[in-house]
Amino acid sequence: MPQKIKTDSNANEQLKIPQHIAIIMDGNGRWAKKRGLPRKMGHSAGGEAFIKIVGDCNKLGVGYLTVFAFSTENWKRSSDEISSLVSLMHKYIVKHTPKLMELNISLRLLGDYSAFDALTVKALDESVEKLKHNTGMTLCIALNYGGRDDIVHAVNLLIKSGKTVVAEEDIASALYTSGIPDPELVIRTSGEERMSNFLLWQTAYSELYFTDVLWPDFDRKELIAALESYSGRIRRFGGV
Repeated sequence: MPQKIKTDSNANEQLKIPQHIAIIMDGNGRWAKKRGLPRKMGHSAGGEAFIKIVGDCNKLGVGYLTVFAFSTENWKRSSDEISSLVSLMHKYIVKHTPKLMELNISLRLLGDYSAFDALTVKALDESVEKLKHNTGMTLCIALNYGGRDDIVHAVNLLIKSGKTVVAEEDIASALYTSGIPDPELVIRTSGEERMSNFLLWQTAYSELYFTDVLWPDFDRKELIAALESYSGRIRRFGGV
């Protein structure tokens, strides 16, 4: 069940804190364009916003935070931008693993990240290994991830295991997110209002929050605004 905390702005107001928040971090390129900067500078600024939000969610008591870092569709971008994105991923994982350790955060990777270069894969695997015994928030990073691919991957695992008839529970157990509760809240920045092939199975009953704020400008204040919106909603799951 979501926990409640007092907000920073009003001691009488209480927020419901979801056990699991998922974020589509969108708008890095537009952030850079508005400032006359190259797109890679937007991705760099987005990386800084990411690590701050990780810390904020951890302080608020979020159990799981999932971020969409690289989709299966991102391979359609220019080779220069892909290289920049992967290099930035590598840099931030290595740079911030000690901080994640300090915060008692564990790391889980969703998607087929073996598609990246060997050095990046090695760095990712080493970070997961170093953080695996941490007992605080679980940070899930979706890398070379797509919601449809996740479901197809799960079904193929079940077929390989000999299953001929499957239940919802079987599919859920074979997804990349196996063992992780479905997100109660999905946040998307930059004004876009679609899921873009993100956690399609897992978000069947998630509350959606869209904001015009570009990802590099998304901070604790914006996170609190999203949580205030979520706290005012009644989740019926198809009931009355």
